[in-house]
Amino acid sequence: MITLKGKGVSVGIATGKLLFIDRSKFVPERKAITDVAGELQRFAHASKTAQDQLSKLAEEMKEKLGEEHAALFEVHSMMLADTDFTDPIRKIISEEVVCAEYATLRASTVLAQEFADLEDEYMSARAADVRDVAKRVIAVLSGAPVDPTSGPEQVILATDDFTPSETAQFDRSKVLALVSQAGAANSHTAIFARTMNIPAIIGLGASLSAGLSGLPVAVDGEGGELYVEPDADVVARLQEKAAKIKGERAQLEQYRGKPTVTKSGKKIKLYANIGSAKDADSAVNNDAEGVGLFRSEFLYLGRDDYPDEMVQFESYKTVAERLNGKLVVIRTLDIGADKQADYFKLPHEENPALGMRAIRICLTRKDLFKTQLRALYRASAFGNVAIMFPMISSVKELLQAKTITAEVRAELTEKNIKFNPDTPIGIMVETPASAIISDQLAREADFFSIGTNDLTQYTLAVDRQNESISEFVDTHHEAILRLIQMTVDNAHKAGIWAGICGSLGADPTLTQRFVDMGIDELSVEPSAILRLRSRINEMA
Repeated sequence: MITLKGKGVSVGIATGKLLFIDRSKFVPERKAITDVAGELQRFAHASKTAQDQLSKLAEEMKEKLGEEHAALFEVHSMMLADTDFTDPIRKIISEEVVCAEYATLRASTVLAQEFADLEDEYMSARAADVRDVAKRVIAVLSGAPVDPTSGPEQVILATDDFTPSETAQFDRSKVLALVSQAGAANSHTAIFARTMNIPAIIGLGASLSAGLSGLPVAVDGEGGELYVEPDADVVARLQEKAAKIKGERAQLEQYRGKPTVTKSGKKIKLYANIGSAKDADSAVNNDAEGVGLFRSEFLYLGRDDYPDEMVQFESYKTVAERLNGKLVVIRTLDIGADKQADYFKLPHEENPALGMRAIRICLTRKDLFKTQLRALYRASAFGNVAIMFPMISSVKELLQAKTITAEVRAELTEKNIKFNPDTPIGIMVETPASAIISDQLAREADFFSIGTNDLTQYTLAVDRQNESISEFVDTHHEAILRLIQMTVDNAHKAGIWAGICGSLGADPTLTQRFVDMGIDELSVEPSAILRLRSRINEMA
């Protein structure tokens, strides 16, 4: 038995086979071959396998979501039958006598760039399709799964660190736990795991490697320990711990359906953070009183092109209807920083956390912003929806965003499209600047939601994704708490509500202080709701 120690970021026990996502297999090296004919046959077989995978995906999407969603996979399948894609690969294999993986990468890189250089926006966007198809063929050739959750078995997923786009694509029913070599406590790996109520460990280091793939492991998400080929004593101890966790969760069931109110009568709205329409079920099942943060950017991740208005509308509408009249706060896209999508073609930045992200993208790419706003307003006719802008740091930015929303409302009215004209518009307070001028911002916003993850990062000047400086991340720093208090006070003076949607909202050591501050709402991962309600209900 081998024991690896990391940092537990989502409580729970899981046992199963480890599946390591080896990224090195997706960066093929130039390797000489001796059998050209055999390598050409190997490429042909991989292309056929990839085509079969894509055809299957197209059928599944057609059955689940309709023709429109299946079209992308059908296009990708046709590309593999197109000689413009396959002939350059065969030529490189034959003339340079190199492996099919390298030839596929080389040829597809050239073809993708040719598409990217075209002036026609539609044709230019096809560069992402070329890269995606090539990645699938290379994965087949190297034996690495494109989607590690596409197999029939449930697995414990492992890698160096999970990206937001990966977690957006996982078949969640197949994921028993997440473990990674690196990562931060507030990373999207941790957020995803807590939302799904599955165990997760980060920071396990290089000892967590591809060589462990296929081995039986046990995960202790509370203790931060990963046991490889666990012995009988460890299994018994973890089973006992799992039973204890199950018992504690059963105890919390007594708070289901109860109001979130202190003994002195102070009422707190207890909402859920979600990242997709799928998560709406988790919010409802965990007895959330609403959704305080719907991270709409996950609709943009794990794709090759922008989600159109209809795709977005259907997602927002689904959540609004699932919450059945409860408030759903939908954050406009927060792409940038640690959440990247190639097709946005964002410039390389030395410090993307301080660069082109969130509302800055929306204000500089108005058509993209208006597409999302139209979908949001249309969804407002089907439930209790509110719109929230991220990364607002000035009154000017908020007024610009509100001007665009007014244009969208006018366009929808002109076309006789139903929407709620009184849809609340709020902002996230995520920078010291927005907290300090929150008195001014409160005059233009219907509510505040304090994003403590970024507020901590920008206040303390520490990169929250950089594990090497994690010891300097003091989430309880008095400067952060004073900025929160200032924001709450200014909100109340203006007659609007203020909540917290960052990770601190679920920190039990701060719950009493937040209640004393006058916080109106806490939005947390669904799995934390009953535990937090029990704590608040016991407060004086």
